[in-house]
Amino acid sequence: MTEAKGYDIHIGLEVHAQLNTETKVFCACKNSFGAPINAQCCPVCMGLPGALPVLNQKAVEKAVFMGLALNCQINLVSHMDRKNYFYPDLPKAYQISQFDRPLCEKGWLPLLCGGKEKRIGIERIHLEEDAGKLTHSDQTGKTIVDFNRCGVPLIEIVTAPDLSSSDEAKAFLDTIKRTLQFLELSDCKMEEGALRCDVNVSLTPCGSQTLGTRVEMKNVNTFSGAVRAIEFEIKRQVHILTQGGTVTQETRRWDDQKGISILLRTKEEAADYRFFPEPDLGQIVLEKESVEHLKKSLPELPAQKFMRFVDTFGFSEKEANALLDSQGKCALLEETAALGECSPKSIGNWILGDVSRKLKEGESEEILLRRLTPVRLSQLISLTEKGTISSTAGKKVFALLLQEDKDPQELVEKYGLQQISDENLLRQVVQTVLAQQEKSVLDYQNGKKNALGFLVGQCMRETKGKGNPEMISRLLLEALNHPESTGRLPKML
Repeated sequence: MTEAKGYDIHIGLEVHAQLNTETKVFCACKNSFGAPINAQCCPVCMGLPGALPVLNQKAVEKAVFMGLALNCQINLVSHMDRKNYFYPDLPKAYQISQFDRPLCEKGWLPLLCGGKEKRIGIERIHLEEDAGKLTHSDQTGKTIVDFNRCGVPLIEIVTAPDLSSSDEAKAFLDTIKRTLQFLELSDCKMEEGALRCDVNVSLTPCGSQTLGTRVEMKNVNTFSGAVRAIEFEIKRQVHILTQGGTVTQETRRWDDQKGISILLRTKEEAADYRFFPEPDLGQIVLEKESVEHLKKSLPELPAQKFMRFVDTFGFSEKEANALLDSQGKCALLEETAALGECSPKSIGNWILGDVSRKLKEGESEEILLRRLTPVRLSQLISLTEKGTISSTAGKKVFALLLQEDKDPQELVEKYGLQQISDENLLRQVVQTVLAQQEKSVLDYQNGKKNALGFLVGQCMRETKGKGNPEMISRLLLEALNHPESTGRLPKML
C-alpha cells in the first residue's frame, strides 16, 4: 500500500454493473453474452430513425433493490436523460442515462478494512444503457464494432471520495461484487465486461478541507488492476507535487500490462455532454408501497455478514473474505453452524481447508455440496472434536463422503477408522517405538525437541493412523521426561 507523506489520499470509484434481466433495458433483444457479432441487435439498439425505446421495469426494480442494499434514498419520481457524445460503439451518438435525478442517492456502505470500521458514502446509483464493444486487431489494423452489448442495462454506483487507500478500494469493490451476486442482480463476470470500474484519485495537503485536483482512470477491468492503477496514480501525483508542479484534471487510460496510465483527454464537465431529459421516455414514477416491499425483502447483506464473521465468529478479515467469496461456502458455514453441534470457527477451518482444496483440484462445487451436507459436515467435525476419530482419519472420512452416499459414522464403522484411545494399549506402543528409535530418544535428551514430533509420527504409524495423537504425545513426554516412573525406557537413558 503506497503512502503519500504530507498528503491525504482521496479515492472515489464509479462501478458499472450489468443487470441480469432477460431482455435489454429499452428493447426486447435478449440480454446475454457470447452471441455472434451483431446477432442480438434491433432498430432500437442500433439507433435507427423512428425506433422508440420502452423502459424495462425489471431493470428499474433491480437498480432500486441495489440502492436499498446500500442505504440509499430512493427518488419516487425520476427520469432518463440523453448524454451526448460521439464514439464508434455508440450508434445513436448519445447514451440514455440519468443525470440530475437518479433513481438512488445519498447512501452509504459499512466497510471493515485493517481492523478499522468506516462508512463509505454512495453519492448516487443511476440506471443507463451500455455501449457496444470495439475489438482492435493488430494483425489487420482493423477494428470490429459489435453492437450486441448496446442497450444492456447498467447501474453505475458512484462513491464519495471517502476511500483513502488501495486496500480500502479493493475491500469496497469486493463488497459491491458480493452484494450484487447475493441479491442475484448481476453475475459480475469481469472477463465478460459485466463488472467494470473507473477510478478517481486526488491528493490534498494533510489537514486541508479542500479536495485536490481529481484524475480519473478508465479501462480498469479487474480489482487487482484497480489496486495497481490507484498505486500508480498516487505515486504519479506525489512526484508532480513534490517537484513543485500542478496536477491537471484529466482522464487517463489504465494499461494493466504495462502498469502505467496514458493521457486520454482533459476532463470533461457535465456541460460537455449536453444532458437533457430523454424526450422519448416519460418520468419514472415509483409507488412507495412497492419500494417498502422491496426493502423488507432484503436478506442479510455481505457487509453485515462480514462484520458478524469477524466480530462474532472470530474469523480474520482474510478468512471472512475467503468464505464470502463463494455463496456455496458461505451457506454451508451458516447452515452447519445453525445446527449448534460445533463452533463456527471449526466449521470455517474445514471449509477453508479441505473443502477449498477440493474445489481448487477441480471438484464441482454443486456436486461437493450435495454430498457434504451441513448435517454430514457437522457430524464429521463432532467426531473429530470428541476424539472418536483422529484428524487424519477425519480427512479420510471427508474424502469418502464425496464418493459414497453414507453418513460419517457409517463410514467410520465401515472402514474401521475409530481412534484408539486405550491408554494401556498406547503406552505399549510408545515403549515399543522408544526402544526402536534410540537415536531420536538421545536427540530429544540432548535438547532437540523436534524429535518429539518424529516419535509421535512413528507411534501413529504403528497404530496405522488410529492412535489418539494428543494421548500419544502426553505418554511420550511422560516416558522421556520421567523415565523412573515407567522404568521401561531404553538402557542408555
